[in-house]
Amino acid sequence: MQEELINRITIDPDICHGKPTIRGLRYPVENMLELLAGGMTIEELLEDYPDLVREDFLACLQYAAKLVQVKGVYRIAS
Repeated sequence: MQEELINRITIDPDICHGKPTIRGLRYPVENMLELLAGGMTIEELLEDYPDLVREDFLACLQYAAKLVQVKGVYRIAS
């Protein structure tokens, strides 16, 4: 199931400047994650984006989870 979800996230240099998007559509994963982090529920997002399905938002969360699976985090000088 996780492999199926992550396959919904695509990267195409001709779409949204190469940012990860949902199914090659012009919905950047970053934007969907920001909406979820801002408190919107998947149900609310489904109402606002009727061409997306629940699994698309779960794929965004799965993608984010994969990105943070790193061996270490280091502070960058500011």
